[in-house]
Amino acid sequence: MNLHSVKKLIPVVIAIGTLTVSSCGNRKGGLPQSNQFPVTTVQASSTEMYGSYPAVIKGKQDVEIRPKVSGFITRLCVEEGSAVRAGQTLVTIDNVQYKAAYHQAEAALESAKSALATAELTYKNKKELFNQNIIGEFDLTKAENSLASAKAGLAQAQAAVTSARDNLNYCNVTSPSNGVIGTMPYRVGSLVSASIATPLTTVSNIDQMYVYFSMTEKQLLEMTRERGKNVTSAFPEVQLRLADGSMYEHPGKVSMVSGVIDQSTGTVSVRADFSNPDHLLKSGGTGSIIIPNDMANAIIIPQKCVSEVQNKKFVYTVGKDNKVKYTEIKIKPLDDGNDFIVTDGLKVGDRYVTNGIAKLSDGMEIEPITPEKYQQIINEQAKAMTAGDIVNAMKK
Repeated sequence: MNLHSVKKLIPVVIAIGTLTVSSCGNRKGGLPQSNQFPVTTVQASSTEMYGSYPAVIKGKQDVEIRPKVSGFITRLCVEEGSAVRAGQTLVTIDNVQYKAAYHQAEAALESAKSALATAELTYKNKKELFNQNIIGEFDLTKAENSLASAKAGLAQAQAAVTSARDNLNYCNVTSPSNGVIGTMPYRVGSLVSASIATPLTTVSNIDQMYVYFSMTEKQLLEMTRERGKNVTSAFPEVQLRLADGSMYEHPGKVSMVSGVIDQSTGTVSVRADFSNPDHLLKSGGTGSIIIPNDMANAIIIPQKCVSEVQNKKFVYTVGKDNKVKYTEIKIKPLDDGNDFIVTDGLKVGDRYVTNGIAKLSDGMEIEPITPEKYQQIINEQAKAMTAGDIVNAMKK
């Protein structure tokens, strides 16, 4: 080893020696001892918890547009994403054959009218001859039947004209309501019919949006007991968290709770209505419904101090002899991602471990310290044991 290499190692040795002396010589500033755990006392408080439920956003009216006649598209009258009004033409289909069929039906109608007029004259003439005993009853009845047949032929011709006119009008595919156009997968020249699998487009009325989410049977039962049988009117105003994490500015109101529980999922479908004046919300979007829940005299504990085994939740409580006990707790079905509301298993004045629960076992004796002291020790140790100085020394 040359002199230059020895000089490079000197700062490393000094740094390691300094850190070793610091961690060994100052025990109070090092990691918490193996039996030191942060412990806090249960207290009751009033708070507002928020339940979050995945949701799907739908327009108040989503109408699939399909043609009623077959033919080639000759014109697309609107652009994707544009706003349309009821009755506005969206797509034009080649109408040559349907126009010809309409004219043919009109001609047949005129022929039926003439046949009826002839049958009426014949019947009138036959009736006069019958009254003069010139012809028999058979000839009169035959004329009467011809008249009835002519009348039926006229009605049939009129129906054919109506059908042909409708088919001709159906060549102009119109919007059934106000809304916004979705995607248009077909282009000019495409052959379409009433049996196509994919619709021409979708018109969504997005002035008001329906946001659907699900609640478990347990959550619904609890809300029913707390707020009465009319769960819909008992719901507070709800908020909508969008897919990008932002909150939608307009509040919503729960307007529908299904009376049927889905047997496959054990959940109930719920709908909240939101106004959408700026058309920010789009049909088919996703988000989360946020439901506030005011809690008075509630026992609230951090989720990080709770362990879960077979859908049961446990905390480590601390007795007077400083021995921990693996205690099962019951919680409300509200999950804000940070805290749990305990309904059973803990009472005011109980002590429980708030951190490091993975190192505990039932009946273990610990040395309780405050969460603040525990965090202070961790912070001091993290500062003292930083490896940056060592790395920098080795790079020199």
